[in-house]
Amino acid sequence: MRTTASYDLFPDARTERALARARWLAREGRLKDAQTAYDELLTTTPEVKACWAEYFELLRADGLKDEALNLADRARAVFGDTGFSYTLRGAALTELGRYPEALAELERAVEADPDLGLVWHELGYAAYKIGDRNRALLALDRAFALEPHTDTLRLRGQVLRDAGRYQAAEVAFEGAAQAAEHPEQKHDAEREISATRRYASYAPRRPEDLSPAERWFADTGAVVLATTPGPVAPSDETLVATFAEVAANAGWHFGQVILLGQEFRASNDLADRMGAPLVTPAAFDPAVCPLIVAQRPLVTDRTWTGIVRRLADQSIGLVLTMEHPAEEWTGATVDVVGVLTDAGKRRERAPNPAQALSEAQNPGSRVAARRLRPL
Repeated sequence: MRTTASYDLFPDARTERALARARWLAREGRLKDAQTAYDELLTTTPEVKACWAEYFELLRADGLKDEALNLADRARAVFGDTGFSYTLRGAALTELGRYPEALAELERAVEADPDLGLVWHELGYAAYKIGDRNRALLALDRAFALEPHTDTLRLRGQVLRDAGRYQAAEVAFEGAAQAAEHPEQKHDAEREISATRRYASYAPRRPEDLSPAERWFADTGAVVLATTPGPVAPSDETLVATFAEVAANAGWHFGQVILLGQEFRASNDLADRMGAPLVTPAAFDPAVCPLIVAQRPLVTDRTWTGIVRRLADQSIGLVLTMEHPAEEWTGATVDVVGVLTDAGKRRERAPNPAQALSEAQNPGSRVAARRLRPL
């Protein structure tokens, strides 16, 4: 949960102007340049807590855990033994998985400044990470009472969802969406609402009781074809046959099949089964309901990103990949996945067309609102 910098640390207008460039660099993904900008600000205005908090968040969000801890130690040298400095260090230790130390540091923060909402929020997050949901909720309630904040509501929703309390979780995420001050915050909250509704479709089971493929669908809304444990990893031919079965039962019809990336043996078979021509991206025509297919997501390819975005914007067509890394679920843009992979190796799974069809017809699936037949 990336939240430390979200709290109101009361920077004045002059400080806001000074922070603008560093914030812009961070949003543009220019990590090194943003780090340099924040370091320069800390040299000239070390008393500004917002600068420390934002810099800390930048490091934490990019997985630079040791650097975040070093920054927290630098903050203590400036602010002394205060609730703010204790909280930064506790948050850094949480990211490093050093939970006993993190909790001890955050308890010191509570003693030093019990009225700082940030302290209680990070304490709630640390408790959530160690699985102490009751303590997490109590801390988050205190944080919200001291400073109502959208990120506290989002974290509260995650705690409740993990406990299987889906309705309460949805209420928390809806509150986060309503309280959002920035479009990114609202988008994140709305994504969590959709995921919570998908998780709720498996009730009364909790998230921890779901299979990896079920959790992947709940988190992304993308359907996985091969979900049943099996003796071998499925071939492309098997996955194509399964997709054709699901498409026929769902009533999907495509006017063209567009292959992106490297050709694979089953691509012609897929086009034959769909009864549609296999064409190049240059022939892309949204009106005929295209089926985009690739061996795996081509997230750095401009043609891929452009076509995928157009399909989503026009709510038409479908994106299918034979495989998808299981760990890369955040921001997934694929609608149907053949099989998930671990470190590039396909999981040993057998297709389950009945489950795939059921999830495709779920109102929260990525394909639920799509037009999946030509005009």
